[in-house]
Amino acid sequence: MKNILVIKHGSLGDIVQISGALKDLKNSFTDYKISLLTTPLYQELMSKCPYIDDIILDDRKIKWNPLVFLRLRKKLNKLNFSYVFDFQNSNRTEIYRKYISKNSKWSSSRTILRETEKKSEFDKLEILKRFQIQLERSNVTPTYTTQPDFSWAIDNNFWPKEIIPKRYITLLPFCSKHLPHKKWPFYNELISMIRKENKNIEIVIVPGPGEVVEASSFDAQIILDGNQSTNFFQLAKILSESLFVVSNDTGPAHIAAHLGCSGLALFGSHTSSRKVSIKTDHFDVIESKDLTDITVNQVFNKIQLHLQLEDI
Repeated sequence: MKNILVIKHGSLGDIVQISGALKDLKNSFTDYKISLLTTPLYQELMSKCPYIDDIILDDRKIKWNPLVFLRLRKKLNKLNFSYVFDFQNSNRTEIYRKYISKNSKWSSSRTILRETEKKSEFDKLEILKRFQIQLERSNVTPTYTTQPDFSWAIDNNFWPKEIIPKRYITLLPFCSKHLPHKKWPFYNELISMIRKENKNIEIVIVPGPGEVVEASSFDAQIILDGNQSTNFFQLAKILSESLFVVSNDTGPAHIAAHLGCSGLALFGSHTSSRKVSIKTDHFDVIESKDLTDITVNQVFNKIQLHLQLEDI
């Protein structure tokens, strides 16, 4: 069988966003086995993706250990990939292009550039637009690339007793510990306002690993799987059934956006919503250079407008 390699190490939001591109590759290369090179964190998640046939792990914790690199090269070269689609487009994967699978036809944001184009300018485009151009210039029709559908990740067998059969709004007030500037500080005030005006709607928070203690600081129903954080599939289920989702700029916000959820992401100056391709017909954004300038009323009014339009 002929083989294709797709490279995407992370992050979570980026992993979610390649769903459309993977579907286009699967539809274009029906006689090929498609393998994904990713990090151990996303092995379980992507093993459920219907557009992937195999997962190959690349543990980047050991940065340039020659033995680890040689093992990876041997494994990839043995599979003799006809094509490599590099959606990570990092300096690391450029080294892979030069020293691994050198006989493969390689598609990356470097290889598809025209003579007059610079990677630094190309990288300023929104991420889904970059994927679209990369596939188009690699002779792949990008039918689904700019509209990724993450619904394949929903665990329909998970339905926590805390929210059966209630209608609820999901809040995602967390961010990575090393990115505190992404955190909007007014979630408890928002919760109070929502409760005052919508007494029959529950408010839930879904903490990830390491966020359970912080979750208890919010006046909301915490959703867990037993005494553990939910996994990606369970989180997708909760988000998919939400009346509305409010989130900082995090991976779970991208899950919500590409599940077709109605919701809102809050952005500061760290990046733009356009560049990360999070806004959809149903999932909106509020942006400000300083997150503290986004008021509770601004966010609450977005929620209320949606509830009114849906006659909730």
